[in-house]
Amino acid sequence: MLQEAAFTKIKAENKPMSGAELMLEALTKENVEVIFGYPGGAVLPIYDKLYSSKILHVLPRHEQGGIHAAEGYARITGKPGVVIATSGPGATNIVTGLADAMMDSLPLIVFTGQVATGVIGTDAFQEADILGITTPITKYNYQVRNIEDIPRIVKEAFYIATSGRPGPVLIDVPKDIAALVAESPEEEEISLPGYQPTLQPNYLQIRKLTEAVSRAKKPVILAGAGILHAGADAELLQYAEQQQLPVVHTLLGLGGFPAEHKLFAGMGGMHGCYTANMALYECDLLINIGARFDDRLTGNLKHFAPNATVAHVDIDPAEIGKNVPTLIPVVADAKEALKQLISQDGKPPVHEKWMNTLESWKKEYPYFYQNEDRNVLKPQKVMEMLYEKTKGEAIVVTDVGQHQMWAAQYYKFSKANKWVTSGGLGTMGFGLPASIGAQLAEPDTCVLSISGDGGFQMCTQELAVIRELNLPIKIIVLNNSSLGMVRQWQEIFYESRFSHSKFSVQPNFVKLAEAYDIKGYVISNEEEAENILNEVLTNNEPVLLDFRIDPDENVYPMIAPGKGLHEMVGVKP
Repeated sequence: MLQEAAFTKIKAENKPMSGAELMLEALTKENVEVIFGYPGGAVLPIYDKLYSSKILHVLPRHEQGGIHAAEGYARITGKPGVVIATSGPGATNIVTGLADAMMDSLPLIVFTGQVATGVIGTDAFQEADILGITTPITKYNYQVRNIEDIPRIVKEAFYIATSGRPGPVLIDVPKDIAALVAESPEEEEISLPGYQPTLQPNYLQIRKLTEAVSRAKKPVILAGAGILHAGADAELLQYAEQQQLPVVHTLLGLGGFPAEHKLFAGMGGMHGCYTANMALYECDLLINIGARFDDRLTGNLKHFAPNATVAHVDIDPAEIGKNVPTLIPVVADAKEALKQLISQDGKPPVHEKWMNTLESWKKEYPYFYQNEDRNVLKPQKVMEMLYEKTKGEAIVVTDVGQHQMWAAQYYKFSKANKWVTSGGLGTMGFGLPASIGAQLAEPDTCVLSISGDGGFQMCTQELAVIRELNLPIKIIVLNNSSLGMVRQWQEIFYESRFSHSKFSVQPNFVKLAEAYDIKGYVISNEEEAENILNEVLTNNEPVLLDFRIDPDENVYPMIAPGKGLHEMVGVKP
């Protein structure tokens, strides 16, 4: 009788559930707190069950806004951002976000609706081959064909998205599968024999690197976003201090090492500082930890670290040796590799002359801008004011372009996970919706959403979400009435032929914000900036600030395409 009662209890718990219910139950088991989604015909069975779900659902006003918001959430929390889009145009509208997340190694779980299994492949209404479209821009993708597979697929998707090098995983759910009812299957352990990321470094490679550091006269660490994804900022600081190694950051790695630290050499790359780029150019040992040697960092590879022994620590073996020949490859999680390097406690190299050289470069070639007239608002000054007034504690989210570079140069990031930007894909329109995800991730932190007037107009509809959720985001628009970076390139490389890069018609951004019941201000000089920032940065309401900046201001220093890191222009007044 006891055995029969136990069997009855198990059968009672194993109640029939729809595919949509199984999906939401699986998300609950993964501790999902928020979903960014847009309903449509193919996902109505899912949305019917979301109606009574306890998971917060955020309705963007465009699917692209939803997936960028999920990216912002993922970037701050390290947890996967979850997205739902319907079939056809709903699915294709999230393609840009998938490519962006793939390039920048952000974990996403994206559910797309699909037409019913019986009509897949018939060009049915709102059908798109989303698996074929997204295979190159996802870490993995699935199409559910059996309802019993849903719990396993969701569990695997979260594991794949967050382990190894993070990335987006897509799950395509046909409408009939979501509506179908079946008994919930038994939970399975994840078994992916073909996918086994290497976390622990090879000991012999760690020894080689330790010995190389002890011999180096001009060593430098290049720290990328892999430091942040691995949560290895504390270990990076400890190792750099232990071995007295200067640190250069990539654009996406900012915040992984304190900007005010004496060992911080600055950001490298096309718009990086003189000290950082010359450190990369002159070094005899380059230790890359979690960066992928992209072209905007390296410049002309012929002139990149030409005299250096290159060591590369990366969890993705495909990145090692892909762009830069590597003598000491270390396939591992950045945190685990740094722990091993610290434990070696190798003899710190004697390179006082090298450190003095870097220090002299810092003093002689800082970032600079001309600021004679306080009635002409310089974008660099705006960034300095934002940094000073938030004490460097804000989360800074940017779009892509000149404003992005000014933020990276003049806002000093001293803590991890305070910087959200689109790096590899360079997606205009990213900033405003990504700030929504960032604010939801940290409700009590000041979020600065910084955009140019061009990128801001690509996703302005997401102002509705900011107002709807009463998110106290400070929306900064650096308004120069142009596509600023395009205009800059046309000025420098195309003899000032400004082909379709200047706006002859601009919306009134303040009125646009007011249409969404968000207060707005136009700011034209430093005095106005000072007074208004003092007023709005401490309140708990969203606000839009339209900064009318000098329309002719360019981003410097700059390395022209095809040039080396030592061939910077604009390093001195």
